[in-house]
Amino acid sequence: MYKAMIENNNFNYKMIDGALISMSYTFKNKQLIKHRLSFFPAPNLESFQNEPDGYLEDELYNEIIDRRIVAFPIRFDFDTSDGVPIPLTHPKSHLTLGQYKHCRIPVSTALTPYQFLNFIITNFYNTIQDNFSNQLSVFKDCFDLTIFDNEREVLHVNTPVYRN
Repeated sequence: MYKAMIENNNFNYKMIDGALISMSYTFKNKQLIKHRLSFFPAPNLESFQNEPDGYLEDELYNEIIDRRIVAFPIRFDFDTSDGVPIPLTHPKSHLTLGQYKHCRIPVSTALTPYQFLNFIITNFYNTIQDNFSNQLSVFKDCFDLTIFDNEREVLHVNTPVYRN
């Protein structure tokens, strides 16, 4: 899948470690209808194999190449199309871990590009020495809550909602 994403240029960002970030939003009459936001780690580090010293000296790469770490895709989906959202079964906004077809962890709302990129950088690239997410311009815009009432009663992801 990673190879196909590269060959078809099906990503918005290629991170320094080869991970791919893809963001797609669909609007209708200025209303968000759906989004698909994905983080797809590189299955291998070819650069590491050619120049290992540079990676071994850097804490960020030490984590990436640690054999105990299992890299897997992460995807945030949002879809309000007729017949798609079903409480607890197919939340309007959900998180999928790995490639599991039915993994849909409810999320309280759709994510903005800033929220998604900040999540990825904070959780996968920040180190004790380097806080790369602090270098992002902060955008406090957000989407309205879309979580179903019964989804609030199960473990779910709650996104920040800023109000003026």
